[in-house]
Amino acid sequence: MNEARQEETIPSPGELVRLIEAVARERDRNAFKRLFTYFAPRVKSFLLRSGLADPLAEDVTQEVMIAIWHKASYFDPCQAGVSTWVFTIARNQRIDRLRRMRSRPGDILVDPSDRPDVSPSSEDIAIVEEREEGVRKALSSLPTEQATIVRLSFFAEKPHAEIARELGIPLGTVKSRVRLALNRLRTLLDNDL
Repeated sequence: MNEARQEETIPSPGELVRLIEAVARERDRNAFKRLFTYFAPRVKSFLLRSGLADPLAEDVTQEVMIAIWHKASYFDPCQAGVSTWVFTIARNQRIDRLRRMRSRPGDILVDPSDRPDVSPSSEDIAIVEEREEGVRKALSSLPTEQATIVRLSFFAEKPHAEIARELGIPLGTVKSRVRLALNRLRTLLDNDL
């Protein structure tokens, strides 16, 4: 009864850190069970809200929890909270799953009416190329440190904490540079329209 009551309580941020560290150091199954009980339903709910169907959300949730078990030693409480770390893993697992599904079109049942009837016109292609050129030009006008962070964040789809570790700068600096870069890009691109 006491164990069931313990699992019903919401762990504090400090308790979550201790649980992750116990999994990382000792492969503590009880600590992982507490993490699983707390995070699995929340991760599944997050994935459902992001548009995944229930069976797929359940599969990805399992992958997230397995990743937590295997990657617990990578968690750094100085970089992010446990919840942020877990939901970053969930986001990345979701993106990976969707990419795998797109790369194997035979595995997905596609309604033929969802496919475009004709290939894009030369005018559509020219418009897309013009927009892409505008983005490249705007990106090249950013300071190097901002452009690097934008490329890592949006093109390489790396989480901010990973970018901070990779570049050896504080997480807050990464977030500030992303915000400044996006504001600058927005201004540059709005002026080109």
